[in-house]
Amino acid sequence: MITKERPWLKFKPIVKGLLILAAVAVFGTWLILTPEGLLGKADAIGYSVCHRITERSFFIGGQQTPLCARCSGMYLGMLAGLLFQLPYGRRTDFPPLKISIPLSVLFIAFGVDGLNSLLEFIPGTPALYQPTNLLRLFTGAGLGMLVPLYLLPVFHQTLWDKSDERPAVERWTQALGLLVVVGLVAWAVYSEIPALLYPLAVLSAWTVPLILGMCYALLWIIIFRKENQYASLKQAWVPLLAGFTTAMLQIGLIDLLRYSFTGTWAGFQL
Repeated sequence: MITKERPWLKFKPIVKGLLILAAVAVFGTWLILTPEGLLGKADAIGYSVCHRITERSFFIGGQQTPLCARCSGMYLGMLAGLLFQLPYGRRTDFPPLKISIPLSVLFIAFGVDGLNSLLEFIPGTPALYQPTNLLRLFTGAGLGMLVPLYLLPVFHQTLWDKSDERPAVERWTQALGLLVVVGLVAWAVYSEIPALLYPLAVLSAWTVPLILGMCYALLWIIIFRKENQYASLKQAWVPLLAGFTTAMLQIGLIDLLRYSFTGTWAGFQL
């Protein structure tokens, strides 16, 4: 049987080389133009997705965290959810309704507390209850832990040539374990103990390009019709790098736009 030659294949090394150059250019430019230091870079990431209002943030020895209380909880909840599922392998199904429906309370709590906090900005509008950073943190963490329960199965469905069709979380013991882990992480943030808060603050910020990068990687895979063609992360480096580069490009462009309007890396002021 004669296999039809595909002439475009000879350009694949060139395309891969251009992708690497684009990744270096985007990430390198962002590193050069953003504030110095590990927390400075984390601040620049938070700057692209979070209002960073001082009164709604935590502090590490007098320095504001990269993300506000709600966003800190949300992205740390996402990171905890991703790490929690790693031992379970490449599962492609969503949690069953017996778990999804009760956990939807976390989504509702996030919405109610977010709306209640928003009422503070509307003069003369009474709040449903007194908003606090503790509630913002824990409701954000609750929503954040839900995201990987649905994003990771889609990621596995799209990327791998072989996967596990079981739900990401199939038993209440697993769901409760995840709740405990996320709750402990949120408590560590709320404690504002520098030895705990510093690494968590940095991790919360870098979870932003991680999640965005996963989403963009899926988009590139779908655009180029490369679904279910990878056996390992090493094989999938092209769409993963393309996803991360796109995520950093988005973060950089939002940073540039916001800085051009405000002239400062600081958060919004109430």
